[in-house]
Amino acid sequence: MPAPLIVSIPHSLGREEATRRLKAGLTRAATSIPVLKVDEETWQGDRMVFRVRALGQPASGHLDVGDDHVRLEVTLPYLLQRFAEVAQIAIRKGGNLLLTKRS
Repeated sequence: MPAPLIVSIPHSLGREEATRRLKAGLTRAATSIPVLKVDEETWQGDRMVFRVRALGQPASGHLDVGDDHVRLEVTLPYLLQRFAEVAQIAIRKGGNLLLTKRS
């Protein structure tokens, strides 16, 4: 089994506000990426469990919201592992946009 892709995104919003922003922004963010389809998104407290498809390939994982960071862990199928570095950059960039304090 392949090693999971792990992305940690720091924030200064607190757990409650970060969770609120992620719940509101994840579906919208996924619609802006044409090759990504969300199959399932389930929140259990401060954890979101998800299943997605990218380029037709299934991937699953979870996202944990902490007081000062968000940690995303996703297991990619073999065909998508080649894009792991690009995915990590895109996830971090999108996460930073959602979690940056607006003045």
